[in-house]
Amino acid sequence: MTAKDNQHSHLMRKEIYEQPQAIAKTLDMHLKNDMIFPGELHAIESALLRFEKLIIAASGSSRHAGLAGEIMIEDLSGVAVDVEYASEYCYRSTHAAVDPIVMVITQSGETADTIAAQREALTRGVKTIAISNVSPATIPNEAGAALITGAGPELAVPATKSFTTQVTILYLMALFLARKRGRMTSEVTRTYLQVLSQLPVAIERNLRAWDDLAEQFAAAHFKAEKFLYLGRGVHYAIAREGALKLKEISYAHAEGYPAGELKHGPNALVDETLPVMVIATCDHADPDSGLRYRRTVDVMREVKSRRGPLVAVATEGDTAVEEIADHVFYVPAAPELLLPVVEVIPLQLFAYHVAVQKGYDVDRPRNLVKAVVTE
Repeated sequence: MTAKDNQHSHLMRKEIYEQPQAIAKTLDMHLKNDMIFPGELHAIESALLRFEKLIIAASGSSRHAGLAGEIMIEDLSGVAVDVEYASEYCYRSTHAAVDPIVMVITQSGETADTIAAQREALTRGVKTIAISNVSPATIPNEAGAALITGAGPELAVPATKSFTTQVTILYLMALFLARKRGRMTSEVTRTYLQVLSQLPVAIERNLRAWDDLAEQFAAAHFKAEKFLYLGRGVHYAIAREGALKLKEISYAHAEGYPAGELKHGPNALVDETLPVMVIATCDHADPDSGLRYRRTVDVMREVKSRRGPLVAVATEGDTAVEEIADHVFYVPAAPELLLPVVEVIPLQLFAYHVAVQKGYDVDRPRNLVKAVVTE
């Protein structure tokens, strides 16, 4: 049964709209006078001083958050990061010649595969950090240190506010490690934190417009049976997450790919029946972001030349994308590594409206449960 109130017809849509407050609460929980995670990582402080590598183990949407976090942490702090499927971690070889920390990410705190991954890490003598949407729960209770999001209870099966708050904590972790390792001054860190603190207001300001556009764009494409999502760099993680959201609740086949991989196979699928969702945002102050953006626009032209319907997520003020794409969601300008927090939300809304127009129960999709408690 889906809940109905005066504003939202489904729990999923309600929780999408709660994301500004959830992100703001997450920041309030983990920042005190510009100190990141004050006291929360003391229990593993000695490991934080010597570890050589961060291994992230997670499943589903939480793993996609980890993929975004991998690039955030590597780019800002210089720490090497590997992202594992939690269900595969136990079957991998031990960490030969590496002194890692294992970070597990979970919505429920009770995900069976992630519990097993963390226990395997602890058996190997590795310190662990848990990011969880729920506390108390098995995973944060057993972790060396736990970082709890401000998402609060998430009742719909599809992850929305839990995902964006996980990404927020991972961005804070990137800044924390950058400061700890001397890669970033306190002044630069403060600047990044100020921009981060402004995101909830920017999201709140755009939610209604994204929602209206998502309903329009979904009306044009909800009959499609397959979708392709493309993104480069940190945006690839969001392409994966956008595809998963659509797959979970609309039962259409959707795949997320790095944009540059289109010519290495997926191009064979592109025709007038395949909507292609492209994340084409850009931080124009970042030369690398600008290069990735230009290459992504080239891919969009390729798709268009093959009559593929294009839906893009672009940065406010962009006119080049508008000239190519059939439909465009515009998101506020932000630093490259913060764009994932805002650009995923239009994709959540698009998936929601496609499923609603198909007549499906978005809050309780078939064959899925909120917490996967059996391996």
